[in-house]
Amino acid sequence: MPFDESLAARVRPLLRRRGFAEKRMFGGVGFLLHGKMCAGVWKDSLILRIGPDAYEHALTRPFVRVFDVTGRPMTGWVMVDPGGVRDDAALVLWLEQAVAFVRGLSK
Repeated sequence: MPFDESLAARVRPLLRRRGFAEKRMFGGVGFLLHGKMCAGVWKDSLILRIGPDAYEHALTRPFVRVFDVTGRPMTGWVMVDPGGVRDDAALVLWLEQAVAFVRGLSK
């Protein structure tokens, strides 16, 4: 299954204006800030790098699961299924959380 182009089209304008680069990877698309992966789209899910402090709480939310596409789960990363980003307000909130974490890595 190719990645969800409509989800990627919703993410692009929200991150491009902040200086993010887009890169095809792992059969999906990733969005990087200063070379650091922040978010992406894989199949029909939104991938987010939210960090270890927010990780456990995020996993308690509906439509959220562990980011594991290789058999090795990545702590600090989550996948949000389509129901969790159905509306733009939810998408923006998720992306803001990931952006804040990745910006903090540069400090």
